[in-house]
Amino acid sequence: MPGDQPFASILIRAHNDETWIERTLQGVFAQRTDFLFEVLVCDDSSTDRTREIAARFPVRFIKRPDGAYKPGRTLNTLVNAAQGELVVFNNADAVPLNGDWLSSLVKPLRDTPDRPVFTFANQLPRTDARALVRKDHARAFGDGKVQATWRFFFSLASSATWKRFLIDSPFDEEIQYSEDIEWTWRNSHREIDPVTVVYCPDAQVEHSHNYTFGELARRFRGEGKADAQIFGDAPCLLHEIIGAGRETLRDWLYLQPHPGSWSEALSAPLRRLVQRISHWRGMRDAVQKSRSGQ
Repeated sequence: MPGDQPFASILIRAHNDETWIERTLQGVFAQRTDFLFEVLVCDDSSTDRTREIAARFPVRFIKRPDGAYKPGRTLNTLVNAAQGELVVFNNADAVPLNGDWLSSLVKPLRDTPDRPVFTFANQLPRTDARALVRKDHARAFGDGKVQATWRFFFSLASSATWKRFLIDSPFDEEIQYSEDIEWTWRNSHREIDPVTVVYCPDAQVEHSHNYTFGELARRFRGEGKADAQIFGDAPCLLHEIIGAGRETLRDWLYLQPHPGSWSEALSAPLRRLVQRISHWRGMRDAVQKSRSGQ
């Protein structure tokens, strides 16, 4: 690619992703496009073979920002280093599933080059994904009909937009979770040229996690804190418990025709309670911090 200006820059954040990064980069470099692209990798101090594996590919390494990890700060660093007009975010563990992932992801941007648009891909569960992880992915992604009924949904894990929008309006460098939701919500509600979020079901990557209860608790507590900061939501434990009950009923209905996964029915109520109570705790943390003026 020397001497040629890439049209798109694929930005990859990595941390201890040796399990996935080779497949991810193989998928990225197998893309069929009518434009040039570059690949930038920012490795967040991995202690495994992530960087060694990535170095086998023609990527450009970007030094991680100094200090404690802040997702917005790393994202802004990558965006500023990008040479392409388009920036494509793809997690090191989000594996493109075909050679048209990139073209499908950027098509809405190329079709409307003057409009502020942010696209995101279809994330399919891995082959080892638990049944309820598959169910959650089908609701969140799939044909997009369920997510369209939610207040707001977006995922930066595999997504794309024009670089100029991110230069004009950088990611928040203080928020620790849901930095992608904060950016798209903030910019989709501005008065002038609001950003449109577009789901691209044909742009497919493999990306899912079989979280332990402890991992679920940490993730949802962080997301609860972010939701209070972004949306101004107030914590309500009763609302969360009712939500856990409704989701458990959906879990049982999903599992009923899948006898091989009935064992998950027993843990489903606890799983949903861990998620929702942790979310409530995160919101409570944010409200208490705001009231204390910290």
